[in-house]
Amino acid sequence: MNKFLFYLVQWTWGIIQNLLGLILFLFLAGRNHRVFHGAVITTWKLGSSLSLGMFIFTARPYDLKLVQHEYGHTAQSLILGPIWSFVIGLPSLIWCGCFSKYREKHNISYYSFYTESWANKLGEKYK
Repeated sequence: MNKFLFYLVQWTWGIIQNLLGLILFLFLAGRNHRVFHGAVITTWKLGSSLSLGMFIFTARPYDLKLVQHEYGHTAQSLILGPIWSFVIGLPSLIWCGCFSKYREKHNISYYSFYTESWANKLGEKYK
């Protein structure tokens, strides 16, 4: 996808998650930023990574596997647009924040959940 089309789709079809991402970027982002296939990768001090449209926040900005995974969520935003928050964002947030003990107890990979496995599959295409 060319850059113009990427940004056009993100800021129309994916406007909700991009506005939220922009707000976080403006108020919570660190000073270290870079671009990865059109997405803005920002270092922040929170432990977890988060993707909101074309904005990716991570404590480990140069971990390629992590960046690819988070970019997979960016691709999901392009595909799902306004329903991304309900289909991916909220379920992913709940899976991350509420089920860590369950995953550990039952030896279940974080990436086995549909939101995360799909993000991995989409993100693997980008180096």
